[in-house]
Amino acid sequence: MYRHSEGRRTGPPLRGPKRGTRTMPPVDLLKTFGLFLLTALAEIVGCYLPYLWLRQGRSAWLLVPAALSLSLFAWLLTLHPTGAGRVYAAYGGVYVAVAILWLWAVDRVVPSATDLIGVGLCLAGMAVIMAGARPGA
Repeated sequence: MYRHSEGRRTGPPLRGPKRGTRTMPPVDLLKTFGLFLLTALAEIVGCYLPYLWLRQGRSAWLLVPAALSLSLFAWLLTLHPTGAGRVYAAYGGVYVAVAILWLWAVDRVVPSATDLIGVGLCLAGMAVIMAGARPGA
């Protein structure tokens, strides 16, 4: 423990989060994670379908479900909890994981060891952001 010349304590708190902060309960974390999964899937589908049209010569009609999927994506973003910056940062970790799963399941490309390590790091970062203490409400 460190002390200022005036005798005040400095340094990290002695116990738990500061007064006036809260952490997200585990059930809410699971709900948020599920919402992140749906949001990522809607975003990926909404971007993948135009890719098929532009790069693989598929029908322009794919733009209709793509637009619907991106609309769903935008709506799902409004359902996420807390401040937009924190939510988008945490969502990014889940997006990376879903994108790698998409690469494997849809494009039939087996993820490399570094892909999987990267996904693990991204999900760990997402967990830290979402489980961390927040200013009280």
